[in-house]
Amino acid sequence: MECIAYKAGYKYQVNQDYITKISITPDNSVNSDYIDLGIDGELTIKKGYAWDGPSGPTFDTLNFMRGSLVHDALYQLMRNSHLDKEQHREPADRLLQQMCKEDGMSSLRAWWVYQGVKNFGDPSADPSNKRPVIKAPKPSQETE
Repeated sequence: MECIAYKAGYKYQVNQDYITKISITPDNSVNSDYIDLGIDGELTIKKGYAWDGPSGPTFDTLNFMRGSLVHDALYQLMRNSHLDKEQHREPADRLLQQMCKEDGMSSLRAWWVYQGVKNFGDPSADPSNKRPVIKAPKPSQETE
Protein backbone atom coordinates (compact mmCIF):
# COMPACT_ATOMS: atom_id res chain seq x y z
CA MET A 1 0.00 0.00 0.00
CA GLU A 2 1.26 3.47 -0.83
CA CYS A 3 1.53 5.86 2.11
CA ILE A 4 2.34 9.50 2.69
CA ALA A 5 4.57 10.63 5.53
CA TYR A 6 3.93 13.99 7.21
CA LYS A 7 4.16 15.93 10.46
CA ALA A 8 1.13 17.60 12.02
CA GLY A 9 0.76 20.89 13.86
CA TYR A 10 1.64 23.49 11.25
CA LYS A 11 -0.55 26.27 9.91
CA TYR A 12 1.74 28.67 8.03
CA GLN A 13 4.37 28.20 5.34
CA VAL A 14 7.12 30.57 4.21
CA ASN A 15 6.61 31.54 0.57
CA GLN A 16 10.15 32.85 0.01
CA ASP A 17 13.47 32.57 1.82
CA TYR A 18 13.72 34.81 4.88
CA ILE A 19 17.26 35.91 5.79
CA THR A 20 18.14 37.92 8.89
CA LYS A 21 21.10 38.48 11.19
CA ILE A 22 20.58 37.43 14.81
CA SER A 23 22.72 37.48 17.94
CA ILE A 24 22.56 33.70 18.37
CA THR A 25 25.68 32.13 16.91
CA PRO A 26 26.36 28.39 16.93
CA ASP A 27 29.83 26.92 17.36
CA ASN A 28 29.45 25.30 13.93
CA SER A 29 27.26 26.29 10.99
CA VAL A 30 23.90 24.55 10.89
CA ASN A 31 22.55 23.49 7.51
CA SER A 32 19.26 21.63 7.44
CA ASP A 33 16.51 21.14 4.88
CA TYR A 34 14.69 24.36 5.83
CA ILE A 35 16.91 26.27 8.28
CA ASP A 36 20.52 27.43 8.03
CA LEU A 37 22.34 29.31 10.80
CA GLY A 38 25.89 30.50 10.25
CA ILE A 39 28.54 31.05 12.89
CA ASP A 40 28.14 34.77 12.11
CA GLY A 41 24.45 34.68 13.12
CA GLU A 42 23.02 34.77 9.61
CA LEU A 43 19.73 32.86 9.82
CA THR A 44 18.09 31.61 6.64
CA ILE A 45 14.60 30.15 6.84
CA LYS A 46 13.98 28.59 3.47
CA LYS A 47 10.95 28.69 1.23
CA GLY A 48 8.55 25.91 2.21
CA TYR A 49 9.36 26.00 5.95
CA ALA A 50 6.16 25.42 7.95
CA TRP A 51 5.43 26.63 11.47
CA ASP A 52 2.44 26.94 13.77
CA GLY A 53 2.53 30.71 14.25
CA PRO A 54 2.16 32.33 17.67
CA SER A 55 1.47 29.74 20.37
CA GLY A 56 -0.61 29.83 23.50
CA PRO A 57 -3.65 31.89 24.36
CA THR A 58 -2.93 34.69 21.88
CA PHE A 59 -3.89 36.14 18.52
CA ASP A 60 -1.95 35.70 15.28
CA THR A 61 -1.34 39.39 14.61
CA LEU A 62 1.04 40.81 12.01
CA ASN A 63 3.36 42.14 14.72
CA PHE A 64 3.74 38.58 16.05
CA MET A 65 4.34 36.61 12.84
CA ARG A 66 8.02 37.33 12.10
CA GLY A 67 9.03 36.77 15.71
CA SER A 68 7.07 33.53 15.90
CA LEU A 69 8.70 32.31 12.68
CA VAL A 70 12.25 32.93 13.90
CA HIS A 71 11.46 31.63 17.40
CA ASP A 72 9.90 28.42 16.06
CA ALA A 73 12.89 27.86 13.75
CA LEU A 74 15.34 28.31 16.65
CA TYR A 75 13.33 25.98 18.88
CA GLN A 76 13.32 23.43 16.07
CA LEU A 77 17.12 23.67 15.90
CA MET A 78 17.18 22.98 19.66
CA ARG A 79 14.74 20.03 19.34
CA ASN A 80 16.96 18.60 16.62
CA SER A 81 20.10 19.10 18.77
CA HIS A 82 21.70 21.63 16.40
CA LEU A 83 21.63 24.26 19.18
CA ASP A 84 22.13 23.66 22.88
CA LYS A 85 18.84 24.30 24.68
CA GLU A 86 20.50 25.39 27.94
CA GLN A 87 22.67 27.94 26.16
CA HIS A 88 20.31 29.25 23.47
CA ARG A 89 16.75 29.08 24.78
CA GLU A 90 16.82 32.29 26.82
CA PRO A 91 18.40 34.31 23.96
CA ALA A 92 15.79 32.87 21.55
CA ASP A 93 12.98 33.88 23.91
CA ARG A 94 14.42 37.39 24.28
CA LEU A 95 14.84 37.65 20.50
CA LEU A 96 11.13 36.87 20.09
CA GLN A 97 10.29 39.68 22.51
CA GLN A 98 12.62 42.10 20.70
CA MET A 99 11.31 41.25 17.23
CA CYS A 100 7.70 41.66 18.33
CA LYS A 101 8.49 45.12 19.69
CA GLU A 102 10.39 46.04 16.50
CA ASP A 103 7.31 45.01 14.51
CA GLY A 104 5.02 47.31 16.48
CA MET A 105 3.80 45.18 19.38
CA SER A 106 3.32 47.08 22.62
CA SER A 107 6.04 46.57 25.22
CA LEU A 108 3.48 45.16 27.64
CA ARG A 109 2.19 42.53 25.21
CA ALA A 110 5.76 41.64 24.15
CA TRP A 111 6.62 41.16 27.82
CA TRP A 112 3.63 38.81 28.20
CA VAL A 113 4.77 36.92 25.07
CA TYR A 114 8.23 36.54 26.62
CA GLN A 115 6.73 35.37 29.93
CA GLY A 116 4.65 32.77 28.07
CA VAL A 117 7.60 31.18 26.26
CA LYS A 118 9.87 31.51 29.30
CA ASN A 119 7.41 29.72 31.57
CA PHE A 120 5.76 27.26 29.19
CA GLY A 121 8.04 26.83 26.16
CA ASP A 122 10.59 24.37 27.54
CA PRO A 123 8.96 21.20 26.11
CA SER A 124 8.93 22.74 22.62
CA ALA A 125 12.72 23.15 22.70
CA ASP A 126 13.40 19.73 24.22
CA PRO A 127 15.06 17.19 21.91
CA SER A 128 12.87 14.45 23.41
CA ASN A 129 9.82 16.17 21.90
CA LYS A 130 10.54 15.91 18.19
CA ARG A 131 7.36 15.84 16.15
CA PRO A 132 6.66 12.31 15.00
CA VAL A 133 6.31 11.33 11.38
CA ILE A 134 2.78 10.13 10.70
CA LYS A 135 1.94 7.73 7.88
CA ALA A 136 -1.40 7.60 6.14
CA PRO A 137 -3.20 5.46 5.49
CA LYS A 138 -1.95 3.32 8.33
CA PRO A 139 0.37 0.75 6.76
CA SER A 140 -0.52 -2.87 7.24
CA GLN A 141 1.85 -4.97 9.32
CA GLU A 142 3.10 -6.75 6.20
CA THR A 143 4.33 -3.51 4.63
CA GLU A 144 5.78 -1.79 7.74
